[in-house]
Amino acid sequence: MARRMNALRNGASAILAGAALMLLVVGCAPPPPALRLEPAPFSSLAGWADDDHDRALAAFLVSCSRLQAGAVGEAWARLGVGREALNSVCAAAAAVPLGQGDAARLFFEQNFTPALATDNGNPTGLFTGYYEPELRGAEHRGGPYQTPIFRLPDNLVTVDLGAFREDLKGQQLVGQLAGRSVVPVPTRAEIERGALSGRDLEMIWVDSAVDAFFLHIQGSGRVIMDDGRVIRLGYAGKNGRPYYAIGRELIRRGAISEEQMSMHAIRTWLSEHPQEAAEVMAKNPSFVFFRRIDGPGPVGAQNIVLTPERSLAVDPAFIPLGAPLWLETTDPLAPTPLRRLVVAQDTGGAIKGPVRGDLFWGSGAAAGDRAGAMKQTGRYYLLLPRAPAAKGATGQALSAR
Repeated sequence: MARRMNALRNGASAILAGAALMLLVVGCAPPPPALRLEPAPFSSLAGWADDDHDRALAAFLVSCSRLQAGAVGEAWARLGVGREALNSVCAAAAAVPLGQGDAARLFFEQNFTPALATDNGNPTGLFTGYYEPELRGAEHRGGPYQTPIFRLPDNLVTVDLGAFREDLKGQQLVGQLAGRSVVPVPTRAEIERGALSGRDLEMIWVDSAVDAFFLHIQGSGRVIMDDGRVIRLGYAGKNGRPYYAIGRELIRRGAISEEQMSMHAIRTWLSEHPQEAAEVMAKNPSFVFFRRIDGPGPVGAQNIVLTPERSLAVDPAFIPLGAPLWLETTDPLAPTPLRRLVVAQDTGGAIKGPVRGDLFWGSGAAAGDRAGAMKQTGRYYLLLPRAPAAKGATGQALSAR
């Protein structure tokens, strides 16, 4: 699910595109995104005392299993948080008894310092939702099962361009081997026309091309097989082509207004216009390959199982994976506040910027309803381990490299 690109973000993309055009007209350019942290007391976090801190701590402990095992990422390092601080706070978390009154809340208050995250001083950002879809499938093609889900081709390669040139650090190229050359992987349209046929890459056949498309967006899902089994699929890789949000195409055609744009609106339109749906979906050249996941899931970019309503996808260029975040936004289905402690445990191709998040709602139709409707403004506070917080949360700008 680490690379799902949720189509409901398209309205915000259109707004940003319009703003960029205006800036070109008046002859100035917007400043590059930069994370600026403004230290704040816990008393500034609206609704903090009313949250279920045990659930947040349980999610954080899952992240600790990776924080203590892997290298400290660049985002943590830019915040002044090193290996010793992460090990210390994770050890303290493991000693907290869950379900014991205010113990979990006190753990966070005693070990972290909140800092309001802003983009060059602006604390307001866009928050969307995602979920684990359910599909219907079979091992072999036949009857209603005509849309394949592909495994990762064995000749795909990922090239770290930063290893060749310093100015390309952080950039990757995905291609396929052809003799001694690396060439582009086929686009979505080319794959759907049979570019990968005859290579035995079809792992499952599903009964809906629209469901398969949204599986690609979400990055993982559960398939209810025709024999009653349930198979969980996870992200294995992609073809390296740029992602194009088809919501933009539907707005351009006048099929859905910018105000009404959401993941639910896109799905409804595709289902009601089967003749045009294939053409519209093919506008997105990006294509995702999958693998079977044994055991619990879905698994996010931090390579851990996600927690419903507590896992947040972020831009790792600014927000480190494993970081607790106090989220303040609104419920997508009711005019009420949505305030809770979440953990940065996933990423997404459309999740870009210092103040941008995608909340994981869980699995199935109910979670899909909330995820599909979520397109809220809001803000979050980054919780930094208390010892290094004095170095990281001082109001300086922290730009992605």
